[in-house]
Amino acid sequence: MNQTHNGRLTPNAKTLRKTMTKEERRLWYECLKLLPVTVNRQKVIGRYIVDFYCAAAKAVIELDGPQHFEDAAMTADKERDAYLRNLGLTVLRYTNLEVNRKFKEVCEDVYRHIMQVSTSSVAAACPVTDEVDASPSHNQQRRNPPC
Repeated sequence: MNQTHNGRLTPNAKTLRKTMTKEERRLWYECLKLLPVTVNRQKVIGRYIVDFYCAAAKAVIELDGPQHFEDAAMTADKERDAYLRNLGLTVLRYTNLEVNRKFKEVCEDVYRHIMQVSTSSVAAACPVTDEVDASPSHNQQRRNPPC
């Protein structure tokens, strides 16, 4: 992601990390921070600051408050998503309402996506030989979603 780093946005990202919304804080402290992979908060990617980013899964997690449902914001979100997808990233979007009312389902969805993609990426990078038992119980610990 180095080619997409924008140092001019770094101070803004730091401020956003200190002033997360209650939904962002909840998702961070009760779900994302507990995952067995690294997730970054308020990560600068190109000309954007994404809410959360998991490099292992090439995933961006965005939480949408009410302002995201205005016409201009919806257009901007489509452009942003297209830019991120063009970098090979998957964008997972959830509304604040979903985080507040269906928190467990949001966490399970994030977990499912991140673990599926990051596990397959690790497996592809580390081919198994015939000498090693490749069953999940021997190579990796099965984990349940943190929520």
